[in-house]
Amino acid sequence: MRSDGMKIIIATLGLETHWRGAVTVAQMLREFGAEVTYIGNAFPEKIIQVAIQENANVVGVSSLSGGHLALGSDLIYLARKTNIKDKVVFIIGGVFPPDDYNELMNLGFDCVFGPGTTGEEIYSFIMKVVTGKKV
Repeated sequence: MRSDGMKIIIATLGLETHWRGAVTVAQMLREFGAEVTYIGNAFPEKIIQVAIQENANVVGVSSLSGGHLALGSDLIYLARKTNIKDKVVFIIGGVFPPDDYNELMNLGFDCVFGPGTTGEEIYSFIMKVVTGKKV
């Protein structure tokens, strides 16, 4: 499975200090042929700005320090406000309390990935959902 022209933005959400997972996912997605831009630590405004500038298909964010609900909410709000939510797949990964998985989905993330998720699982999900969002 190759991802012709797939553009993915990966960021660590806010002032997150745990970056290894995001870098690992970025590299795995590159190995599947996606064009991945890892922007490091970024707040929602910057993430949305880069997603628009790069005409991204996917925005993936990582969070381990507890800001996932507040910053995730801001990210999805800005995605809706800038009219990219219907065109871009938004995913989040990290270690979250079990109750927060549903909350993140209710906020508007297309998928929540936890520890142990493989690159194949992430890539397969992205390919399936991006195809449905292309406009």
